[in-house]
Amino acid sequence: MRIDNLQYANWSEKIFRQMREGGVDAVHVTIAYHETFRETVLNFEQWNRWFEQYPDLIIKGQWASDVDRAKAEGKTAIFFGFQNPSPIEDDIGLVEIVHTLGARFMQLTYNNQSLLATGCYEAEDTGITRMGKQVIKEMNRVGLVVDMSHSADRSTIEAADISERPIAITHANPYDWSPALRNKKDDVIRAVTENGGMLGFSVYPHHLKDKSDCTLESFCEMIARTAEKFGPQHLGIGTDLCQDQPDSVVEWMRVGRWSKEIDYGEGSAAAPGFPPMPTWFNDNRDFGNIEAGLRTTGLNDAEVAGIMGDNWHRFYAESFTPTN
Repeated sequence: MRIDNLQYANWSEKIFRQMREGGVDAVHVTIAYHETFRETVLNFEQWNRWFEQYPDLIIKGQWASDVDRAKAEGKTAIFFGFQNPSPIEDDIGLVEIVHTLGARFMQLTYNNQSLLATGCYEAEDTGITRMGKQVIKEMNRVGLVVDMSHSADRSTIEAADISERPIAITHANPYDWSPALRNKKDDVIRAVTENGGMLGFSVYPHHLKDKSDCTLESFCEMIARTAEKFGPQHLGIGTDLCQDQPDSVVEWMRVGRWSKEIDYGEGSAAAPGFPPMPTWFNDNRDFGNIEAGLRTTGLNDAEVAGIMGDNWHRFYAESFTPTN
């Protein structure tokens, strides 16, 4: 089973076919960055059209059983998530509504301070807010996973402790391997995994050691070392693949509506666009490279299978259903 727990590609029939060529059984798709509720609904509408147009390639994923169905039918199950709480605006009642529509993951922040928590680019991390505590409780109730991929350290640790259900960092790498603001320090990873949560490893070059020149060996060895520290059962893949996106999308991702100036984030003023991908992972057809690389690190077959998809499948089964 192969599950990629984070992509934000410029979706097309070509990419859907590449998913099938790569044997990818499920993908968690970012369906909102800075969109309001109504704008997010339009994105759900667009995906409904794609499900109608390409029923032989993709199906809507809502439950872990949909991954099994997709695998059996030779299709890819598409699960939806938000990289920002903007789709719930300032209304806790929308948490249940977006889950009903099909959302299964929601980041509490995207780099900046939100109504719920502090993002990883803020100078001061004040932790989970009053509203954040209530929203986490409601997310736990309905089966919407707390995602802290772009959140600051204290906020992430507090979220892991406050949440009554395991949380996720869907796409990031260890800070001590590649010290990017978005990567996670050991105490953060420990808080998430000790509470039963998941870490998805990213191949986005700004998160990699040596960036676009990162080797497959370095990436897979990092995963093996992380498995030794925190347990292989808590690890998966979340590539953060942004395939075929124009560079203007980077500006939308980083800037949204909050600034009139361009925020270059993890890039540089000279190169604000998407960096080149490492040679061993350009698109969904390359998942076999990661699997083969993991097999050379000393991880056993069950551990490799877990990281490639079984762990996310188990997490889906435990996380998406309401508690009442």
